[in-house]
Amino acid sequence: MCFALGARAQQPTANVLDWKAPATLSTYLLQQMHAQYAPRAAELDQAAQSAAGAAAYRDSVRARFRRVLGPLPTTRTPLRAQVTGQLVREGFRIEKVIYESTPNHHVTANLYVPAGKGRKPGVLLFCGHEQESKATVSYQKTAILLAQHGFVVFVIDPISQGERMQLTDAAGKPLTRGGTTEHTLLNAGAALVGSTTPAEQFWDNKRGLDYLLTRAEVDTARLGCLGNSGGATQTAYFMALEPRMKVAALCSYVAAGERNLELTGPADGCVMLPGAGRARLDLADWPIMFAPKPLLVLAGRYDFVDYTQIQAATAETRRIYAALGKAEQVDLFTYDDGHGISQPKREAAVAWFRRWLYGDAGHIQEGKLVVSSEKELRCTSTGQVNTAFKKEETLAAQHLGAAQAWQKSPKPAADWTTLVAAATGAAPATPRNLTISVLDSLKRDGIAWQKVILRAENEPPLPLLLALPTGAAPRKVLVWLPDAGKAAALDSSTQIKAYLSQGTAVVLADLRGLGETTDAAAFNDPKYYNREYRNAMLALHTGRPLLAQRLADIAELGMFVRNTAPLHTVPFEIRASGRAALPAMLATVLSPAISRLTVEALPPSFRQLLEQPGTKDTYSQVLPGVLRYWDVPELQRALGARLLVR
Repeated sequence: MCFALGARAQQPTANVLDWKAPATLSTYLLQQMHAQYAPRAAELDQAAQSAAGAAAYRDSVRARFRRVLGPLPTTRTPLRAQVTGQLVREGFRIEKVIYESTPNHHVTANLYVPAGKGRKPGVLLFCGHEQESKATVSYQKTAILLAQHGFVVFVIDPISQGERMQLTDAAGKPLTRGGTTEHTLLNAGAALVGSTTPAEQFWDNKRGLDYLLTRAEVDTARLGCLGNSGGATQTAYFMALEPRMKVAALCSYVAAGERNLELTGPADGCVMLPGAGRARLDLADWPIMFAPKPLLVLAGRYDFVDYTQIQAATAETRRIYAALGKAEQVDLFTYDDGHGISQPKREAAVAWFRRWLYGDAGHIQEGKLVVSSEKELRCTSTGQVNTAFKKEETLAAQHLGAAQAWQKSPKPAADWTTLVAAATGAAPATPRNLTISVLDSLKRDGIAWQKVILRAENEPPLPLLLALPTGAAPRKVLVWLPDAGKAAALDSSTQIKAYLSQGTAVVLADLRGLGETTDAAAFNDPKYYNREYRNAMLALHTGRPLLAQRLADIAELGMFVRNTAPLHTVPFEIRASGRAALPAMLATVLSPAISRLTVEALPPSFRQLLEQPGTKDTYSQVLPGVLRYWDVPELQRALGARLLVR
């Protein structure tokens, strides 16, 4: 079936969509996410009807989480732990500990050991996003209060905080604007090699527990963990999969659940898990994975972390605990304050751990606590592992090493349809039920443009402008995909006139998230080094990367060309730049109908992105695990003479 084009009245604007187009892609992605989560409520209702159903649901979400978390090392290498100093305080001491979670990858931590004889319960304390990490006053006070009440406490510096900045210069100075930026950039690199920063943090923490169990002061049968904010996320991920944990507490708990993503958008890279939406993992599912072990949720009624969602997640968790016959083993403590583990929350947490690890239901009252300086608590001689250890292997180096190993290993022969499907998570599909809406015309610099919207089933609208040569029928059609959008290309009127004079019909199109549908800057924090972070991360959360979605847009454009008179009988070329270049390369290698592709600059290889982890807009190109299958140079070679690089 062919679609004929006709003109209507003229309008001066180059925009095709007649609504607030910048919201289009984020709205679409949220709708896709909600559709993925839609079955979850019924699944939870069914699970809560019986102990067997509750256990089956818990085990199911745990298995799904394990899958999206990513691979973990298969062997525990030597910890090579060392105590580099200690601080003696009244009633306890603080030891400065360094261990290797993987060879030459060092983790710094403080161990709070109560005075007195006998084995005591051990507690892992995971830090939130404060740059001081283990030296943060509220975390020191939490550890001290626990130590005063008979717990051995291990406070671990997370990746990209405290003494563990990963991206530094030779002097140890950070190359980015802070730990959350590092987390996010490192998570992009991890994704390219099929892993996640949360998995890497999990392994650091798991090896921290291994170290804790080597200590003679620790009762290995009585173990727990707690954390605040980003540390609560670490706690949730850890307690879900670590069977040695017996008790836990989450304070100002954050996870990339359905409602949180809708309200505040994607969080830092250490929280985000590609495919978590497709796996239907929501905020309550991590606490549910811990059921029916004792769990306390600590919340501030005026936290920027939505308190209503904390209440709802706790209620869902309670339903599973109740079905398992342990409703009393989960509780919510709320205080009228905001984000963070304040004194009332610390007291409630310590009382919870005393109740379940000591059998003591007494009240905890925090007195005056004397904290140490960041310098006093340092474990390394220089303040950073990157400068303290000559052979330190950063996560960026580990990611690059994994890519190099894969590139050296033989790969099974496969056609590009299979290779693209493996990297994008689905076989490229033909657009379904494509409709073409012909709108008004536009005249700019003497060129007549037709405004058109393409609509395919379950995809966002795609706006384009079409200019036809005057006189004779077109001899060729060029689909032009500018990174800056079709409106910017309109300024190249001299070049467009040259195309038209040669008998080439010109299609200017905005792939989703580009041009008219560019997301507003206000929704994309500059600290993430990505101008479309919100949409890129929402796309990854749903399990359908933005790059793969733009490939679908080009398939729509191909169908438009093949089914529109007078374009359907002439050769079809593409010109692309920036974020449109790589999806255009994939579309061309998949479609012999595209006779030529011109890219205005070759996209960086995925390996280059690993070599330069501070590169901006990386998430726009991320395909999880892509380097197992191919990289841009292989794609370039496959295109051969059909690819022209300007």
